[in-house]
Amino acid sequence: MPKTIKKVGVLTSGGDSPGMNAAIRSVVRTCAYHNIECIGIYRGYQGMIEGDFKEMGPRSVNNIVNKGGTILKSARSADFKTPEGRKKAHENLIKSGIDALVVIGGDGSFTGGLLFNSEYNFPIMGIPGTIDNDIFGTSYTLGYDTALNTVVDCIDKIRDTASSHNRLFFVEVMGRDAGHIALNAGIGAGAEEILIPEEDLGLERLLESLQKSKASGKSSSIVVIAEGDKIGKNVFELKDYVETNLPEYDVRVSVLGHMQRGGSPSCFDRVLASRLGVKAVESLLEGKSNYMVGLLADKVTLTPLEQAIKGKSVIDRDLLRVSEIMST
Repeated sequence: MPKTIKKVGVLTSGGDSPGMNAAIRSVVRTCAYHNIECIGIYRGYQGMIEGDFKEMGPRSVNNIVNKGGTILKSARSADFKTPEGRKKAHENLIKSGIDALVVIGGDGSFTGGLLFNSEYNFPIMGIPGTIDNDIFGTSYTLGYDTALNTVVDCIDKIRDTASSHNRLFFVEVMGRDAGHIALNAGIGAGAEEILIPEEDLGLERLLESLQKSKASGKSSSIVVIAEGDKIGKNVFELKDYVETNLPEYDVRVSVLGHMQRGGSPSCFDRVLASRLGVKAVESLLEGKSNYMVGLLADKVTLTPLEQAIKGKSVIDRDLLRVSEIMST
């Protein structure tokens, strides 16, 4: 028999992403709707070890649905990787009467939650929060849509300068292991070339593509690069290589960095967070554990945490073809 859930803890872990606050709000208000208590755990697993807890009610999450970042803060926790740290975290949860956890984060956060459950049989439900959209079991992660809009807005501004000065811009976006941001934002912003970890374009083909663009009459170009692309050691070495081999190009580099994580979440991310928060809490109340809530075919679904961690998100091959056609 699953244990009765009377008090749910919620935490955010790993890198922040727009929509995390909206998810916290959804978890808190779903708990209130079902007449159970909700406890906010500050600074992720580290706060769990230190007992940094605060009771949360419907009014404590007023006016946060539109805010980026996370009001519960986030932190990496080396202590939670040790048996002693997890034991202390469990003691604090039991002492506070917390019966289950909602973990908002990425695969690293889910890995920690799964290990914690295996040791203490503590109910866990995951909500995917990462701008990279690289978690298996959901078409969209919290923050991805907002990050795309941020990147496209930045590239639109960069293109104004590129066009004014007949320049080639390399724009590096986040995506160490996945090229979802680069591919979608590149198409949305009309990039001439898109470089992602999943596809090895190769230096020679890149030069050919840029030469073709020049020959077709394009006076400026935008190349969007995911930070994990393997075509060069880094975007600055790639710039030097192109300048050496195509001296007719005036090349500039723009690394968008952490601005992609910030900002007010889009309507899509706010609605997604609200839907996932409700499903997470209600699934715990139904006795389910060790699942990640996600969105597939516009339906909120459950994926076993182990699959979400071990599975690999795949790049949309149709989008790759669209990108190739649009760069003509």
